[in-house]
Order: sequence, then structure tokens, then C-alpha cells
Amino acid sequence: MSCTHLDHLTRLQSPRLSQSIHREECTQCFDTQDGPNGIEVCLSCFNGACTGERHHMRTHIQKSGHRFTLNVKRRPKPSSTRAEDEEPPAKISKLAIVEESEQDKYDHSTVVKCWTCDTENGREIPEALNDSKVKSLVNETMNSLSSARQSEVKAWEEEFEACEHTLMLQQTTVGAIPAEGLAHCVSCELTSNLWLCLTCGSLGCGRAQFGVVGGGNGHGLKHFEETGHPVSVKLGTITPEGGADIYCYQCNDSRLDPALAEHLSVFGINVKTAQKTEKSLTEMQIEHNLRYDFSLTSEDGRALEPVFGAGLTGLSNLGNSCYMASVLQTLFSLPAFQSRYFSPSSTTEHAAQCPEPLPADCIECQMRKVADGLLSGRYSLPARPAGTASVNDPVFQEGLRPTGFKALVGKGHEEFSTMKQQDSEEFLGHLLTVVRRDAHKYKDRAAVDATAVFSYGMEQRLQCGVCSRVSYRTDPVDVLSVPVPAMESGKDGDGKTMYSPVPLVACIDAVLTPESLEYGCPSCGTNVHALKQSKFASFPDVLVVHAKKFQLVNWVPTKLDIPLIVPDGDQLVFTDQHLAHGLQPNEVELPSGQSAAPQFDAGAMAQLEGMGFPVIRCQKALLATGNSNAEAAMEWLFNHMDDPDIDAPLAPQGGSAASEPSADQIAMLADMGFTSAQARKALRETSGNAERAVEWLFNHPEDMGTDDTPAPPAEQASVPGTKDVPVKYTLKAFISHKGPSVHSGHYVAHIRTGSEWVLFNDEKVVKADEESVKDLKKLAYLYIFEKL
Repeated sequence: MSCTHLDHLTRLQSPRLSQSIHREECTQCFDTQDGPNGIEVCLSCFNGACTGERHHMRTHIQKSGHRFTLNVKRRPKPSSTRAEDEEPPAKISKLAIVEESEQDKYDHSTVVKCWTCDTENGREIPEALNDSKVKSLVNETMNSLSSARQSEVKAWEEEFEACEHTLMLQQTTVGAIPAEGLAHCVSCELTSNLWLCLTCGSLGCGRAQFGVVGGGNGHGLKHFEETGHPVSVKLGTITPEGGADIYCYQCNDSRLDPALAEHLSVFGINVKTAQKTEKSLTEMQIEHNLRYDFSLTSEDGRALEPVFGAGLTGLSNLGNSCYMASVLQTLFSLPAFQSRYFSPSSTTEHAAQCPEPLPADCIECQMRKVADGLLSGRYSLPARPAGTASVNDPVFQEGLRPTGFKALVGKGHEEFSTMKQQDSEEFLGHLLTVVRRDAHKYKDRAAVDATAVFSYGMEQRLQCGVCSRVSYRTDPVDVLSVPVPAMESGKDGDGKTMYSPVPLVACIDAVLTPESLEYGCPSCGTNVHALKQSKFASFPDVLVVHAKKFQLVNWVPTKLDIPLIVPDGDQLVFTDQHLAHGLQPNEVELPSGQSAAPQFDAGAMAQLEGMGFPVIRCQKALLATGNSNAEAAMEWLFNHMDDPDIDAPLAPQGGSAASEPSADQIAMLADMGFTSAQARKALRETSGNAERAVEWLFNHPEDMGTDDTPAPPAEQASVPGTKDVPVKYTLKAFISHKGPSVHSGHYVAHIRTGSEWVLFNDEKVVKADEESVKDLKKLAYLYIFEKL
């Protein structure tokens, strides 16, 4: 008997060009089109869902009322029929992201189903393809860019912008430069990695590339420092389409030159006949990052043992995504995240009442999906990769591909929406903010906010050196960033600088040590020296310590391999001396309201401004680093260049922000359920930073935002965490990094499971040997301690 609902099917619309087609993977778990049941694609909204034991498609049908799906199954073609076996693949000459045709590699089978005829499993209706409209709908669904590929293509696209230096470029006519092969750097004999100054035609070699032999001697940069000529183009990257690597030394970033062909013609270069002969900066970064690998062998040369099972599932590298993988593995090793997001039916139990139209757009759905993928064990299976040399080689997992999670969490973010390598500590902070924002958006989730385990308070105490009056402020904190002093101890056999080990406890104590700064005291009415000190207002359940190991090399922040010594037994202990106690009976508070403007060290300001930093950024950097050390301020600037409030006006020392919040900012917070008064006060308290304002609101639920309601004293303020001391922590995990900076190289996570350590290196999950744990623990970037 034929389906009686085909007239409804023929009225469905084909997918729009920008619409996501979730045909590769279920949006609520990691079951794929390669599984025995394939994936059901809803022909109304193009959501992808599994059947089988989870049956997320049945849940979708019941919730949405949609009637028809397209079942998609994919199977590899026999190797003898694959085109790639008939002829070698074409040599890749440049970085390009294109939608690969699967026709040569896979066979796809599709069938239309009606879920009104069969509400349990859907009834197959092969006769539907006899209708031209249905056939067209199926073909366009299969031929459209899948959601996974759509996310990858968008993320890989790097859009460079022009700057005033490329748009207003003034050139000196000097005639043609030497032909390729004959040209060399004006200051050395290098003939590759040459940069042509677009102002005067000088050829200079590029900066040395970390891990690349003969990368350059930096003579192009030296030319800029001597002449001020800002814009250069990398020879060998020029294409007939007018593309090339353009770098503006003044902006210290890659740029676009809209008139590149005209500018190059001055030096006798015709872009239409140019050939690309060298890798671009992007290609070099990708290639370099892919080469990075942490050792998967023990000290005696034996391959480390792959492990499988619940909580031992790898994450495939999506392209520079190891920073995300290491953070996700660490978060979901914590009981708070496991109990919040994972249960045998965790992905299904939320789906029925999910307020978002599609699971792919829901933070809760995607967090549950990742939790199920990592913790259930159902995807932790050995899969011998193609080209394995021997059956005796270790067999690793394929690893899950959290493409949808990455696209959603990074959506709209300037950095995390791209495929560039990122800082794991910055991503951790971003993810916690996204999850908290989602929890507050849906208030039923706020009561079980897993991110609360990281939250605590840091008390900031300021005392005038003349009148001895004090002020107190408690800031909400998730991560304790500690500076690590660099003390050179010699050179190794390869000439690389070595550094003396530093106790981790000493770095933490340095953060809590009083420091002197210049201050405009509102009580004295004059500029004075004040004493500033930070202490713990409370202690979190999970303490994250961020080890800042940087040094400026040629004005570029470079990571240093400084060994950190974790205390015996991997434990930290905090006592009453680390705990803040607020205003004391014998102390007098500084006047409330706005204080005099802070005073800045004139020499340090001049040095920072001379490097081209805006005044407001120089002032903020000095305030954050003690007001006198230009080098420390410079390091702070490089680490906070992307802060959303980096150019916001300074907030007075003891009062509210210098400017009123905008109506748009207030409206955004009001849309999340806060009152206008609460939103306005939170934005004032955080200098207009919307993300920090949300954090402030979470930590001040009792504050209704009315100006006539005095804030509670610092010692009575509601802060998350515990004040009970002594408090002990044990090391649960650490994230290590190899590379010249946190925005390049490779991240891995070591996680303690029971009495053993497990190394999570993207999709490779292995037992970590004792020596590697000991060595890498010293060079970790993030340490995660659990409270005992």
C-alpha cells in the first residue's frame, strides 16, 4: 500500500544556499552516516538524527511534528574501483579549501521515509522518487554543502583587511628588481623567504621561523626599523590572481593591498605571469603545527599502550583544534561536569523539552553530546589507520569530530570561530562564559551550573602610604594566573637557553605579595605611594593555575621552557595566611565614590607610547603591573590585546565607570532576564565589559541595582567557594604545550584516572609512563587541582 501523504512531501522546500544540512552526523550524539542505520535527515528543517537505541530522530519527529526524512548511509567503495588507485593525486600547490566530491571514495544509499505512516521507525517510500519535485529535493539535500564542511570552510577562510599603510602607500621608483633565483637579501646571502619593501624595493629576509631551519635572519624587520617603510610582500607567494603574503610591520599583522598589482609593477613584477613558489605564512603555520607531536614512546623506547573505554575517548584534530580538545578532556574528567551533562539517557532526556528549534543551536544539547561521546565509551574503539606499516604497530582511535560544538561555541568570536591555533587558557575562560550565559538564559539550568566549581573570590586591598586608610574590593575569579620568573642557567648541547626550576608555590606566593604603586588618594588629596595586596577571599572546589612563562623577543611574546616544581605528592595547601579577612576593626576606609585619577610613571609611559601603543592601553598595562615596569607592562599588553574592554575608559579607583553604559549593552543583559537597573550597575562595575558584567551579576544575585542600596561590606559579600582553612588540593590534570607561543604549537592533556595518568593527544589516548609525566608536569601551561 502506497503512502497517502505524498502531497505534503511535494510541497517541501529545497535547502537554502546558507542552510546547514546535518546529513553526516546526529546533532545529539556522534552516530554517523557510516553506522549500520545511517542518519535520518529531516526534509523540513534538515536536522540530522540517529535511530537505533538512542533514536533521536523519533524524539525530533514528536517534538517538531515534521513528517518526512531522508535516510542516508555511506559505505566505502572497494579499493579496486576508486579513482585514487588509478592515478596519483595532483600535487597541492597552494592552500585551498574546496568541497571534495565523495563520489570516488564512497557509495551512498538514500531512501525517503514517512513518519506518519510509521511513528516508530518511519515507513520507507521508494516510490516517492518517481515524483520530480521529491527527486529534486533529495538531490539538492545530498549535493548541498554539509553542515560539517560548511563550518570547516567558513572557519578556514582568513579575511585580511587593508590598513592605512597599504591604502596610503608612497613608493620610490627604483626600477626592476633581480629575477627570481638571482635575488638575495641585501644584508645576507639568503635567497628564500625574501620580503620586498613596497616603498623602496629593498629585499630583506624574513624573521626566523620556530622549528624551520634557515627561516631567516630578520633583515626585513631591521629595514623597517631603520627606514619606517611599513609594508612588504613575500616573494614566491605572488599568484596570477593577485594574491600574496602582505605584512605591515607598523600594524604588526598580515594585511591586504588592494593595489598590489600596481605597486608590484613599479619593480617590474607582472602578477599575471607570477608563479607561487613558496609557502604562505598560513601554510607554514598549519604545516608546522601538524608536525608537532608529543612523544608516544616510553623512556626505554617502547610504544605507549593505547587505552579504550568509558572516559577514554579521543578527539580528532579538526585543524589547529588541540587547544579545545585538551580543555574538553579536562573539563569532562571532573565530577561536576560528568554529573551535570552525562547519564545513560542524557542526550535524549533534554531533547524533548529543548527550547531551541535545532539541537545544533543549543549549548545544552552540544555539551551533553560531547559528554556522551567522551564518557559513554561507545565510541572508544580501535581503528587501524590507513597506511599502517605493521599489524604490530599501536592501534589508536579515529577520534570524535566535535565540529558542531566548535562551530556553536566559537560562533561570532573573532578568534575561536577560525581554524587558527588558540590559547587553551583563553578558550577555557570563553567556554565557561558561554556555558554560564546559557545557564542564566534558562534559569532552570542555573541551579546546577557545573562551572561553579571554578569560581572563587580574590580580595584586593589598597592602603594609602600617608593616611593609612584602606579600600577593599572582591573580584570573581576562575583562573589563578601566576608569573614565572626566568632565571637563565646556561645552554644545552644544541645551544638552547636553559632556565632554573621554580617552585609553583613560590609563583603563587608572588601573586599574594604586597606591591607598591603610585596612587591619587581621595583622602589625602595628593599623589602618594599606596600598598596593594591580593588574597583569597574564598577557595574553589577546582583550582586552575595558569603558568605565565613569557619573554619579549624582538617585541614578540615568546614562551619559555621554565621548569615548575609541583610540591611533593602533587598537593597544594592553603592556610589562614592566604585567606583575606576584609576590613579590620582598627582600619578606616577610604572615602567612597570617585577617587583622584591614578598617576603613571612618566618614563614607562614614554617608553610604551614610543612603541605605538595607545595612551589608554599604556595606562591600563601600568596599573595592572605596578605602574613602573615598562617591560612587565608590555608583556601584559601582548597578553590582553584582544580584551573586549582594552580601549574602554579607565574606571576610577574607588568608584563607578567613567562613562554610562550604552542602551544596547543594557538591552542585551535585559534580554537575559536581568532588570535594567541590575544591568546598568553591573556594566558600571566592570567598565562596560558585557562578559564581565554577566559574571558580576551571577556573583551578586542579591543586588537589585538600586543606587540607594549600599553594597555589603567586603567581609560580608557573597562570594562563591569556601573560607574553611586549611584547604588541600591534589593535582587532577595538567595541559602541556610545545611551541614558540601559546597561539602556535600543540596542546595535550594528562589526566589522573584512579592511580594512573592517561595522556590525551587528540585522538591518541595512551597510558602515560612515569618519566614523561614527571618531565611534562614541569613544563605544563595549566594545572588543574581538585579540593580534597
